[in-house]
Amino acid sequence: MQCNLSKLDTRIRFSVGSIIIIVGLWFGSIWGMLGFISVLSAILGHCPVYTLFDTSSCSEDCGRCGK
Repeated sequence: MQCNLSKLDTRIRFSVGSIIIIVGLWFGSIWGMLGFISVLSAILGHCPVYTLFDTSSCSEDCGRCGK
């Protein structure tokens, strides 16, 4: 599984996912679980939706992909 997320994309996904998790826990909502998908994709550096559309936000010289 090769990474397809840029560093900026991973930071945004991690931040937004964390906020969704915190808000979900605060209000006791099951929707907070959706934040885990965003955080997990940020940690792995791979987005399955990007793979479906054969796209990537990762540059050639990001240093994480091994490209």
